[in-house]
Amino acid sequence: MNAPIQLLSCAAAHPLAEGVARRMGLPLVQVEEHWFAGGEGKLTICENVRGGDVYVFQSCVAPDATGSVYDRFVMLLHAVEAARLSGASAVTAVLPYYPGARQDKRKNRIREGISAGLFARMLQTAGATKVLTVEIHNEAIAGMFDPAYCHLENIHITHRFANWLRSMKLCGDTVGAPDVGGLERARAYAEELSAGLVALSKVRDYSTINRVLKSTLIGDVAGKEILLVDDIVDTAGSVVAAVDELKKGGAGDITVACAHPVFSGPAWDRLGGIAAQAEAEGWRFTVCGTSSIRHPDAPDWYQEFRIEKLLAQVITKLNKRGSVTGVQQADEPQPESE
Repeated sequence: MNAPIQLLSCAAAHPLAEGVARRMGLPLVQVEEHWFAGGEGKLTICENVRGGDVYVFQSCVAPDATGSVYDRFVMLLHAVEAARLSGASAVTAVLPYYPGARQDKRKNRIREGISAGLFARMLQTAGATKVLTVEIHNEAIAGMFDPAYCHLENIHITHRFANWLRSMKLCGDTVGAPDVGGLERARAYAEELSAGLVALSKVRDYSTINRVLKSTLIGDVAGKEILLVDDIVDTAGSVVAAVDELKKGGAGDITVACAHPVFSGPAWDRLGGIAAQAEAEGWRFTVCGTSSIRHPDAPDWYQEFRIEKLLAQVITKLNKRGSVTGVQQADEPQPESE
């Protein structure tokens, strides 16, 4: 007999967790999140979870929440440990955007840590038996968990996201990768959409964080509608450089699609600048991101792909020891709405 599913959420992930719970027909377990004057925090579970299959939601990047990424990650650790100490049979940390995923190696700098591995060890030490994430930046991070205690379940959204983009008439006729490292991801979308494929070669200034010096276009985009796909859009420097090269190459309308719309620092201004340019020049510019990171007051050139239904289906399959791959490949032809 499967342990009963119990869903609980840290404060920053509450909108996402509510959406998943509603689609599963389950209530959220009541919790109390506390932050003390000295900066310490704790989370108290207010209901019985003994023997339960517990799923703890957290959004470490949450633009409308207080505190830092690290504050929210530590609160997740408190929640995971609280569930384990309360007798849960299994505890899964539901972390759609895995923090530190881009800090998965040293990149020729020997005097720095590897944050992705550090976070993995902290989660399993707190008592997580599984970590559920979406389109992690590097799947090799799964090897940073000790399978005797905890393992990483990475959800791929390519099939579902591509179908949604097609239904929204935003799939274009050519898929672009913003850098050579993202070429396989772009190829997967091109195959799903029966579209052409181009790439950009990105030159970074590694002496400065989040700085792209230039992008060089590889392929023909003249007169074509482009779907530019990436896993993460952070400060949008790569997007600006890529769009500039695509327009120089004669591209028409451009859609940017990403799994994780971080949009930090100058991102909104940069993307808004492209949108204004597109309106002035008579072409369409659209940005699409998933609800792994919510932007409730976004402008009309931003569209959100909801992942709550997918997460609900994956959690149900995990509880029943079913196939997650089958869920990822299932067709959802209609755009999901609240």
